[in-house]
Amino acid sequence: MKQQAAAGDIHLLFGDEAEALTHPYLAHAWAEPGADLRIEAPGRARKRALLGALDHVRGELVVLTSATKRSGDFVARLRRLDRDYAPRPGRTSRPVVLVLDNGPIHTSRATRKALAERPWLAIEWLPRYAPELNDIERSWRDLKRHYLAHRTCRDADALDAAIHHAVQALNQERRAAACAVISKAA
Repeated sequence: MKQQAAAGDIHLLFGDEAEALTHPYLAHAWAEPGADLRIEAPGRARKRALLGALDHVRGELVVLTSATKRSGDFVARLRRLDRDYAPRPGRTSRPVVLVLDNGPIHTSRATRKALAERPWLAIEWLPRYAPELNDIERSWRDLKRHYLAHRTCRDADALDAAIHHAVQALNQERRAAACAVISKAA
């Protein structure tokens, strides 16, 4: 499928969810062996669910945030795919394949109904417990390690803004890297 997407025959999307906290995520921190790594952070940690899709060819990550990670949130994510990929007049129509794991949010009754309402969207199911097969997992890792790590947000709204800013920065970095490769090839 990756070869088909690279050839322009299909749109290949990898979908999944992740979470981010208002309290800092520690990545690549140095400490003495046995030391307890803690960062003072006021109040209780709040979290945001990240519902994403990674376009394989463009390398673009599109993320919706939500206070919850439920089927209704995933259906909202599908509505965003409608806007970006559904066939409509004036748009070149290519098959769209969405790669998903078998998580409960993807297999619920509401989700199955929403997927059935989109005949233009084909689902490729990954085996259980195989996150290494889902390319979006690397994007989540990069986002958390390089853009959201070691930061404290005062509330969920600030975290939401930080997430969207981080996704935008990640996408710009990937576009710049892709353009550098293209200019070398030319």
